[in-house]
Amino acid sequence: MDRQNREFVADLHIHSHFSRACSRALRPETIAVWSQIKGIGVVGTGDLTHAEWLGELEETLEEDGNGLLKLKSDVENKATAQVPPACRREIRFMLTGEVSTIYKSGDRTRKLHHVIFVPDFDSAHRFSESLARLGNVTSDGRPILGLDSRKILELVLDLGNESFLVPAHIWTPWFSLLGHKSGFDSLEECFGELSTEIFAVETGLSSDPPMNWRLSSLDRFTLISNSDAHSPRKLGRECNVFRTGKSFSAIRKALETGENFGGTIEFFPEEGKYHFDGHRSCGTRLSPEETRRLGGLCPVCGRKVTVGVMHRVEELADRPPGTRRPGAHDFVRLVPLEEILAEALGRG
Repeated sequence: MDRQNREFVADLHIHSHFSRACSRALRPETIAVWSQIKGIGVVGTGDLTHAEWLGELEETLEEDGNGLLKLKSDVENKATAQVPPACRREIRFMLTGEVSTIYKSGDRTRKLHHVIFVPDFDSAHRFSESLARLGNVTSDGRPILGLDSRKILELVLDLGNESFLVPAHIWTPWFSLLGHKSGFDSLEECFGELSTEIFAVETGLSSDPPMNWRLSSLDRFTLISNSDAHSPRKLGRECNVFRTGKSFSAIRKALETGENFGGTIEFFPEEGKYHFDGHRSCGTRLSPEETRRLGGLCPVCGRKVTVGVMHRVEELADRPPGTRRPGAHDFVRLVPLEEILAEALGRG
């Protein structure tokens, strides 16, 4: 078996052209072209709950017998012709999608995003149909539903076939599991007794593994990160390394056990728009210490600042900075080539 099949990069959380504020170019062929250019071996489909997107996927992709999808031969030939020979590689798609939930729990409104993973079109259709009976899944590739997170997890588990759920970008202030604005303080508070069915969490662009290692409550979870791409050019800006065969069950097992998971490829978290506190409209960017010194108020407009990821990590952390958790996976940080070129050329 060659190196390409032993170790591969996977970007498992992206979107389609049916999601709001996303590029019209996010179609299977274009995703395959850019995945090859970026060195990605397995890419998520995104938006598995959207019937029209599922239809488009079924027109261009076919199941490969291992729980993943591949381009049909005629589509693959056209896509490969657009890729420089040195970049060409086998691409597999994994059926994935993001679901947004907004609901009341305790005395707060909760807003969370979840990434769903299923191994075949039948499971995708069944999940989409189960959600359609409970809310609107047609208006957006990432549907917004008034269901609690535990219910979403129940529906995923009811699919069988090893389908699973990963809480998305868990620190984002507005829509995430541990976010300051509308999240919880722990997975157990969110999912109750079903929290044992969660085995991986997505750390997001504004945090990195060392920040997450500061919480002992996250020690049992595999830490993954993905691009959450809204355009093909953003594919792979964060991604995961696997040392397994390319199959749904092998990827799931690596995430569940941590074995043959090679860690993540990361942004510098400071590049993420929610890393520090502040107001984008005011041009305010504050460290947690500065926010506390200012009483949580923006020095420009006087209103409360949006509390970012680093601040929220410090609120929940039970370990000091620099702690490496037991059994931690490695990671690397990269600067996007496009940004290096822009800096060198003095361009935006």
